[in-house]
Amino acid sequence: MFQLDSHPSGRHFLQIPGPTNVPDRILRAIDQPTIDHRGPEFARLTLEILAGLQDVFRTTGPVVIYPASGTGAWEAALVNTLSPGDRVLMFETGHFATLWRTLAERLGLAVDFVPGDWRSGVDPAVVESRLAEDRAHAFKAVMVVHNETSTGVTTRIPPIREAIDRAAHPALLMVDTISSLASIDYRHDEWGVDVTVAGSQKGLMLPPGLSFNAVGAKALAASRSAKLPRAYWRWDEAIAQNRQGYFPSTPATNLLYGLHEALAMLREEGLPNVFARHARHAEAARRAVRGWGLEILCRNPTEYSGSLTAVLMPDGHDADAFRRTVLAQFDMSLGTGLSRLAGRVFRIGHLGFFNDLMLCGTLCGVEMGLELAGVPHRKNGVGEALEWLRTTAADTTTTAQRHAA
Repeated sequence: MFQLDSHPSGRHFLQIPGPTNVPDRILRAIDQPTIDHRGPEFARLTLEILAGLQDVFRTTGPVVIYPASGTGAWEAALVNTLSPGDRVLMFETGHFATLWRTLAERLGLAVDFVPGDWRSGVDPAVVESRLAEDRAHAFKAVMVVHNETSTGVTTRIPPIREAIDRAAHPALLMVDTISSLASIDYRHDEWGVDVTVAGSQKGLMLPPGLSFNAVGAKALAASRSAKLPRAYWRWDEAIAQNRQGYFPSTPATNLLYGLHEALAMLREEGLPNVFARHARHAEAARRAVRGWGLEILCRNPTEYSGSLTAVLMPDGHDADAFRRTVLAQFDMSLGTGLSRLAGRVFRIGHLGFFNDLMLCGTLCGVEMGLELAGVPHRKNGVGEALEWLRTTAADTTTTAQRHAA
């Protein structure tokens, strides 16, 4: 017997905080014949991409591209700058900070992991005090996740850089921007970051498969004496060949087509407008959560994420059961709670290729899902979000007009 729900009509709503929706423009760019990655056409493509990435990272230094997930870029940042047994300072801001710690330990690094509550970002005062105590300068790197994808908490990077400077400590500053780059304001050079890690599948609007290291001069100098084993991840060979538009190993050619198109889309919208759009949608989502009478996981409003909102479920209600209801009834995927947050939160992704009506559909699906799943809530969350979007629409129009002019 034919079942209506076995073949849902319309597009799937992918509202996890990455991988994000891939625009048709990028899909069409990827869907081109593969060209010779040693030929002149490819070299021109690569040089344009590298220049565009420098604009997005806000750096004049090299950006290294890997055919890998963000985990590969984590590893590349470490093996290019550190030696076995080196001590690094990290912070427990969530699931992905914890995974980066595990990777560092597997590489033979000594990790000082500052405990956290998964609801707050990195405290600059703790950074300063820990480094000030390290008079022998044993710490070789401070490693921070800018936007913790598991929690919706964004650590402010300039105060971290200021804390390192006040302590007069030479440690490298490494920052993970996997779920913040091209979604939340980020400035590699201005903020004094030595290595920035990023991935393709979130604000850059691509499928998974590319990752990046933006590399500062201090990190490049450290790479010349670093002793951790590296072969595939070496910066020096990649940077040398990139100058001519090539790579030391076979690149992900068709994903690079998509990246070229993604950079064009970001340039057309203008990064300040991209950041403003994300901030506006994030505020609408938070107003919806408050309208439902639910709790935002992030405690500090100055650390709210522009990329996603993590929502705590009421006691006695399972977030994964709610997510299953939403998927079955509305063909919409929400982010799951990870590790210690499993079953306790769901995450609404509002980053990348996204607009007002997509957000409205997402929030309607959440509100209807809360009702169907029997989760206690007030029924004016969508209304609160709609009112915010309505009253701020003129600001968005004005910004777009200024950009077009």
